[in-house]
Amino acid sequence: MPPPQRPISRILIANRGEIAIRILQSCHELPQPPTTFAIYTDNDTTHISLGRPHHAIKAAHGPASYMNIDYLIGLVKENQIDAVHPGYGFLSESAEFSRRMWVEAGCVVVGPGWEVLERTGDKLMAKALAAECDVPVLKAMGRPTGSVEDVRRFAISVGYPLMIKAVDGGGGRGIRLVKDEASLDNAVQRCVAESPSRLVFAEQAAVEGYKHIEIQIVGDGRGGVKHLWERDCSVQRRFQKIVEVAPAPVQDRRVIAQVIDSAVRMATKLKYLGLGTWEYLVNVQQMKFFFLEINPRLQVEHTITECITGVDLVKQQLFLAQGLQTEADARLGQWRDADKAPPAASIQLRLCAEDPLSNFSLSIGKVSDIQFPSGNGIRVDSHLSRGGVVGSDFDNMMAKIIVTASTWGECVAKARRALEETKVIGVKTNLNLLKAILTDATFAAGHADTSWLEQQLDRLVPSGEQLAAATELLDTSLPALSLSSNGAGSAIGAASTLFRKGDAWTVLLENPADKPSSIKPPAHHLSISRVTRNEFPTALVADITYTIPGSRTHSYKMTLNSTTSSAGATASTHRRGDPTKKTHIVLPMSGKLVEVLVDVGDEVRENEVIAFVKQMKMELEVRSPRAGKVKWVIEMENEEEGDDVAEGVLLMELEDDEDGTKKPEVRSRL
Repeated sequence: MPPPQRPISRILIANRGEIAIRILQSCHELPQPPTTFAIYTDNDTTHISLGRPHHAIKAAHGPASYMNIDYLIGLVKENQIDAVHPGYGFLSESAEFSRRMWVEAGCVVVGPGWEVLERTGDKLMAKALAAECDVPVLKAMGRPTGSVEDVRRFAISVGYPLMIKAVDGGGGRGIRLVKDEASLDNAVQRCVAESPSRLVFAEQAAVEGYKHIEIQIVGDGRGGVKHLWERDCSVQRRFQKIVEVAPAPVQDRRVIAQVIDSAVRMATKLKYLGLGTWEYLVNVQQMKFFFLEINPRLQVEHTITECITGVDLVKQQLFLAQGLQTEADARLGQWRDADKAPPAASIQLRLCAEDPLSNFSLSIGKVSDIQFPSGNGIRVDSHLSRGGVVGSDFDNMMAKIIVTASTWGECVAKARRALEETKVIGVKTNLNLLKAILTDATFAAGHADTSWLEQQLDRLVPSGEQLAAATELLDTSLPALSLSSNGAGSAIGAASTLFRKGDAWTVLLENPADKPSSIKPPAHHLSISRVTRNEFPTALVADITYTIPGSRTHSYKMTLNSTTSSAGATASTHRRGDPTKKTHIVLPMSGKLVEVLVDVGDEVRENEVIAFVKQMKMELEVRSPRAGKVKWVIEMENEEEGDDVAEGVLLMELEDDEDGTKKPEVRSRL
């Protein structure tokens, strides 16, 4: 049975970032706004300042607090809280969290209730429900396993390709596509390692020509179920959604209508309460579809459904949790004909702190400045502003840029314009890749399937860099403006001045050891003739002329790259490495340094694991590219929790007896 529906007077938002802000905003807009509580950690407070809860509580256990059920129950009891909104991620799909909150604290977790969470959270149980409702499913193992041999026997019976999935995975983790026998062992081992229960299952894979379509369901807990159309989430990298659109950009909606009908039937059988997303693989040309799983919570991409329907989904969750929901409240009576698309189109673009030129490694550091797009039909959900810090404890998503227009073609054009107006200084992002995706003919035609982005990455990444170069060239010809779009309070400070063609300086170089004198040394002269990259103080690339006293003027290309912006953002004092020195073993990506396995005097073998670095939820091995004796090794400043370290930090220095300048190898920790 679902949790009791009753008025909410005091609510805890057990999340952070942009979704915490979003939930707080909807709470403040309710006819009878509840008293709001939110938690925060060091260096992660913007959801508090922007969301403005009535009570802000510093988390007692740092980032781990969001997953600590005992701590959250204690917090609820102490503050007499009667409802918790889990957002997405963290504990949002935990049946244990929902049940214990009610049993031990008398507090309702906004959602479908623990019984439904138990049935939908397990992917195999969800497939069984689909079969009960005569919904097509891919052939899959009948029970979960942690054994490679069990999966191998299934592969022999059905053939390749296979999809290996953690029964309790999510967000792109715990899932691998296996195309042949040679890659089976490694794929199963990695999925098991990424599964909290260490259990996986295998199913036949449907990849080429299949779109990832999900249906937004709203249920009243008594058998009343409505749909709010579909979302197309086919543009993915490593099973992580990057671009989502609503509705699906297809001409023939007959199969989409069948998918929507199947989701409504399954939700009705469950007597589903609240918001839920039913996920499918759909081949529009072949008129085939297969049920994948149920996400019994608010989705990251709920925004585009809100934009095409005008329904505030978070507010509807809160209404439903209080038993206040009616068709009139949600305006759900309008949305009945699944074979007819709503008269609007919306695209969500996930702006992430990662480096596509370095295998999408996490980019941490301080956001020196940021500019988001504006204008009719553009919405930005973000917790970041100038001076914010991207760390390694949480997801790397910086913002969701949502664009809405009356037609698909107009929406794509508006989204392209929006990305041209987006600027980020201080950390590397996937902005240029997003630009390349939007300009690609396959995407613009609505034909991208789940395999498209992975197949086209080698072409799209350099294409995005070319598009960015063209944007930078245009920017250098325009009057200089502050990047921030939030008014004078967010303008770039004096230390962040943007340089222009024609800027010139007189340079005096004096030895501080010399005695003061009224006679000044002859002045040097520096003048900028062209700026090709203008991201000062993080980076500046310009053509200059430089005149030394008594000498003729020379032309140079000047490149300034900050070596402290990322490290300084996390108050790190770690040394920077020189990748051109064969003795320097330099960290190839940003993250949280959690363990160093070598010490001064150790003999290190080539390809030996020397450290572990955590990027969000994944621990990565860093391996030495060469053998040698350790002369110096990094000292961790916080051995208990780990150190946030930037790409380029020196991990260790070897004695000078080896040749080569190979980079350290990075692998996932099993």
